[in-house]
Amino acid sequence: MNASQTIRTGDNAPAAAQQHWQTLCGRADLVANSGVVAWLDGAQVALFYLPETAQGEQLFAIDNRDPKSGANVIGRGLIGQIAGELVIASPLYKQHFRLHDGSCIEYPDQRLDVWPVRLKGDQVEIAV
Repeated sequence: MNASQTIRTGDNAPAAAQQHWQTLCGRADLVANSGVVAWLDGAQVALFYLPETAQGEQLFAIDNRDPKSGANVIGRGLIGQIAGELVIASPLYKQHFRLHDGSCIEYPDQRLDVWPVRLKGDQVEIAV
């Protein structure tokens, strides 16, 4: 993978021409197959780094706030697959959110914000 290539972006991403990339943290801050949380303009963003998937290396940026409980816990959730889709299970009520678009499988009215995110060299960049 090219060091400036976008690994994975959500379906809710703004048009490419409107994106401004901002450094969020370093590659060394990521934990493989797990979540870490970073601060972005007053919001907590959960980053999930999956270095070895069938689609290759993937990185996701999703809202850390669980809409059902209001707690900032999504970054502590478990990564899994349901019907072939990558999901994160909320640690409190166990509802599953699709990593690619933030939609909830069990409760369609719940959704988490997602951001386009990429690795550029040793930096994790997020589109704002």
